[in-house]
Amino acid sequence: MPSPFDCFGENFVADQKQELPIVPTKETCKNAVFIITGANVGLGYEAAKHFVALNSAKVILAVRSPANGEEAKKNIEAETGVNGIAEVWPLDMGSSESIRTFAKRANELERLDAVVENAGVALHHWSVKDGNEETMMVNVLGTILLGALVMPKLQETGKKFGVLPHLSFVGSGAGFIVPGALEQIDGDVFDWLNDESRADMKNRYPLSKLVELYAVREYASRNPVSSTGVVINYVNPGACKTDLTRNADEETKGQIDALNDAVGRTAEVGSRTLLHGAVGGEETHGKYLSECVPKEDYIPSWITDESGQKIQKAIWESLSGKLNKIVPGVVD
Repeated sequence: MPSPFDCFGENFVADQKQELPIVPTKETCKNAVFIITGANVGLGYEAAKHFVALNSAKVILAVRSPANGEEAKKNIEAETGVNGIAEVWPLDMGSSESIRTFAKRANELERLDAVVENAGVALHHWSVKDGNEETMMVNVLGTILLGALVMPKLQETGKKFGVLPHLSFVGSGAGFIVPGALEQIDGDVFDWLNDESRADMKNRYPLSKLVELYAVREYASRNPVSSTGVVINYVNPGACKTDLTRNADEETKGQIDALNDAVGRTAEVGSRTLLHGAVGGEETHGKYLSECVPKEDYIPSWITDESGQKIQKAIWESLSGKLNKIVPGVVD
């Protein structure tokens, strides 16, 4: 397995040491409603805390465990001194039923200014959720499904309140360390990835983030801001000191720990990239964001060249087919 120091390219160390800005302001967040998935720990927790401190109208902590969410809410209120803004909503990204229920509730909000899709898993063992390998279900299938289901409310908010809503996907530059991993696929992409006999679980997390990047870029290209009034982007928070690797094998955990000991960002600093993704301008649409700016030049050519575009289309064909079976027409 390549060293995690290779994940983000030759500028990785310098990038990690950058002082990142807090882009949104109290004026930006005034009257705004934000949803952050996976908001009880790590980057999601810190992003939610920032949005609460900035006096947003409502900050929804979307979490798998309501008890953990309530604990996070209590801590956020204690640390910010701001009460009555954070809310805890249950959401299991490994369950299409839970995602549909959550999205229905979200679409009943008066307004929704941004959805930060931060929830993700990094598993090194085979596990199935909703009929799909869990890493792909949570990090890609469920993530895109939720985004597509809340798009109507985001669009409605933009028109009704004259604002620019955002659908921001939290990804990772780790996807760049698995070149060629998708070129061997024959047939339906997600069916192929759903075969335990050929799954490389050691690299399943970076592969899921690569597939997510392709999917988000294709989804954004099919939903331009000129048509939807909604910005869709993909955020790389960099290497951060969180518990994402809690299920990793010892070798991988050791590599990530070494990386974080050397140049890892705190969860608070990393969360600033999520804040940027949630309020960035139209120029961030469809873009790979890192260090709070678009960095399309960081994307390897094998992703953007003709071969990469074919893979992107194949991923979308497979993904849209599966999502449209769950909710007919959801990504048409």
